[in-house]
Parts: sequence; C-alpha cells; structure tokens
Amino acid sequence: MRSHLLNDATAESYRRSVTEGVERVADKLAATRRPFTGVTPAELAPVIDAVDLDRPLGDSSAALDELESVYLRDAVYFHHPRYLGHLNCPVVIPAVLGEAVLSAVNSSLDTWDQSAGATLIERKLIDWTNGRIGFGPGADGVFTSGGSQSNLQALLLAREEAKSDDLSKLRIFSSECSHFSVQKSATLLGLGQDAVISIPVDRNKRMQSVVLAAELEACRAEGLVPMVIVATAGTTDFGSIDPLPEIAALADEYGAWMHVDAAYGCGLLASPTRRGLLAGIERADSVTVDFHKSFFQPVSSSAILVRDGATLRHATYHADYLNPRRTIAEQIPNQVDKSLQTTRRFDALKLWMTLRVMGADGVGRLFDEVCDLAAEGFALLAADPRYDVVVEPQISTLVYRYIPENVTSPEDIDRANLHARKALFASGEAVVAGTKVDGRQYLKFTLLNPETTAADIAAVLDLIAGYAEQYLGETLVHA
Repeated sequence: MRSHLLNDATAESYRRSVTEGVERVADKLAATRRPFTGVTPAELAPVIDAVDLDRPLGDSSAALDELESVYLRDAVYFHHPRYLGHLNCPVVIPAVLGEAVLSAVNSSLDTWDQSAGATLIERKLIDWTNGRIGFGPGADGVFTSGGSQSNLQALLLAREEAKSDDLSKLRIFSSECSHFSVQKSATLLGLGQDAVISIPVDRNKRMQSVVLAAELEACRAEGLVPMVIVATAGTTDFGSIDPLPEIAALADEYGAWMHVDAAYGCGLLASPTRRGLLAGIERADSVTVDFHKSFFQPVSSSAILVRDGATLRHATYHADYLNPRRTIAEQIPNQVDKSLQTTRRFDALKLWMTLRVMGADGVGRLFDEVCDLAAEGFALLAADPRYDVVVEPQISTLVYRYIPENVTSPEDIDRANLHARKALFASGEAVVAGTKVDGRQYLKFTLLNPETTAADIAAVLDLIAGYAEQYLGETLVHA
C-alpha cells in the first residue's frame, strides 16, 4: 500500500495517474454539449449505492472508469454557456494549475512551520486585495472557505468591538435582500435572528438609507446598540449594490461597524471600467470577497478583509503545540492567529497563479464581459412581451417571469414558471435558477460565463416559454 503514497519513490506513478485524470476530464469538457444530462436522484442513487467501498479496484485507471458513471457523466458543468443558474463561474486554467500544485504539496496555512512561502503568498494577496479596496497600511485579512464564513467572522469582530455586556441589546442591520448567512451568523453568535433588523429595498433592490437612518435612531432611542450595518455589494438574487457612501456615513454617525458583503461584486475590484460601482467600500470596517464567484477561481477561494488589522485579535487563540504566545514576540507569521479555521488549504495559490499569468485587468475584463452581457439580456427581456423583468442589472444577474398572454391567475403563472424551470433542468438543455419576488415565482439568469452570448439567452427564453405554454395547455385540457 505504500506504493500509493506520494513521495520521491512514486513521483512517476503520480505523473501518470494525474495525467490520465487530466486527459479524461479534458476529453469530457471537449465533448460536453449541454450543461446537464437530466439524470434524476432516483436514477443515479442506485448506481452509487451499488459501489462497495470495502472492495477497492486496485488502480487509478479502473477508478477513473468507474468515476465516469458515478460522477463525470452526470456532473453539472459550469463551463457550458447555457449554465445560467447559481453563482458558479467557469474557472481559468492558471487557477486549476494552482489547484493541482497545492493539492499535491498539501501545505496547511495555519502556522509558518507548515507553510513557509505559502504564508507569505497569502499575505501578499491579502495586501493586494486591501489595496484594491482602498484600505490603508493597517489593513489585514485572511482567506476563508467562502462568503458565509467570511460574514460570520466579520460579525464576530463587530460583536466584540461593540463592547456590550448585554448581547440582547445588540442589533444587526441588513437589507431584505442580504444573504441568509447574516441571520445564520446572528444565531451562531448567540444573538438570535431577532437581533437582525431587515431594511426594505427600493425599486432597484438597494437598501433604503432613509429607512436605515430611521431604524438606527429608533434603536438608539430604545437604548439598544447598533452593532453592525451589513451592506451588500452584489445581492445573490439581483446583483444590486447598496448605497455604500450613505451607509458609511450612517455607520460613522451611530458608531456601528460597517461590513460590506462583496462576495459577488468583488469582481468589480479588478474591472477596468466599473470599479466606480464600489465607491465607498473603502470606508467599511470589513469586506467579504469570494474569488470563486467573480474572479473565475475554483471553489474554494474567499477572504475576509479588515480596515484595522488589530481587530482580528478577536479570533485569536493560542495553543502551546501550535502557535504559542512566544511566536508573537519572535515575529513568526502564523495565519491561524487570524482565522476561524485551524487546518486550512493553500487556496490563495490559485489566485496567485491567475494574477501572475493573466493579470488583474485580464480577470476584470472577463467580469466586464458578463456585465455587458447582462445589459444585452435585459434589453431582450424588456422588449419581449412574454416576460416581466424585475430590475435593470448593476452587474450580471437578471430576474424575470414568464407572463402568458391569456392567463391572469398569479398562481397559475407561478406554477407555469416553476414547471418551466424544472422541465428545462430535466432536459439538460440549460440550467436557470429560481427565486421569489413579493411572494411570486420568478426565474433567474446568473451570468458568469463570458462564453455565453445573447443568442444563448434568447434561445433559453424560447425554451422556457415553450415549457410554460406546454404546461398551461395540458392544465387547461385536464381542467
């Protein structure tokens, strides 16, 4: 069994196995004609259940053969131009190369004596990102597993900086379109979901700063503590960006921590043309970024950035076997001192390789392309009498609803849109997402693939209309 350990004696076996795996995936990518096969859980589950994990196949070629039927054949392929579903991006090759390197070397980014250069690379990328945000030299941060973890850590720092002996008095302010991780974090931090005050949004799905100001004043009048205002730069459903300068001014006035959840909108940090959409982000106390959304990185690649690096001390714990206190005086850079995680992958290498090969402008231009595409898609939807589109996109999301010509029941229209989405997914021809707006069923294009065209959008809209009409026709016949 030692022949399977990766070391100096097995380097050639490693080369052969990984090369074969890469060739199989490359062949699959080249042959993929639709984003999904349409397989159902009932069809796939027996195939995987039949695998006996106590009877190994003995070699990687046989395992790859099996992988074809249990995974590769039916995977949802985000690189396909008609994958228009969730916030999943196609990935750039330099990042995939970085993934291969980091998995093989397997550095752990908790302490210097496990990571050496990897620690410094991560710190360099944190400094680079802080520079893009507009933070000063005292800023810091750390890579995380994703936006939910980044938001949790930001709210932890905000709770500790609030310096309140009574957690029941702390309040969190976020828009009604903010990410659900805000409510989840409140629960995990012992505050409860009731601590979150939801601020309504305007017609463009941006937080209403006038209402926020009124709620902050009411909070103060009741003797409560405004702990944090969570602004969103790229909401999950609409891609909307809250009015960051106005929110920053209110955070200053009421002494609240300002956190910007830019998990989606962080791609604007690299945009050669749209960086101005994030004006005011430099006034935040903390920022969430998800490179695995709009920097075209493989999952996972995220970070939490803070304007004052000293606040990260609230996440610091010392263990004699890992990061004893003496290492601070010795100026040993242990990233675990800043992180909620202990063992942590060297995910920063993927972004490092991307920037070293493509440059920030190269990444930013790709994100600009999907934003331009969203504008084209909005024009198509706005001109199409079959559809109601909710809001003109700020970045790359479109939320819309099929409206049949002769059906007036909102419930029937809901069911038709829901059916169309499910039928489209089952066909494998395209993948779109769904959401609710004011209690009604809507569909969603999340555009993160520069290979997607306006023609793809138009074709998918025709498919959706066809499935919806088919459903309504069958319903009327049955009635």
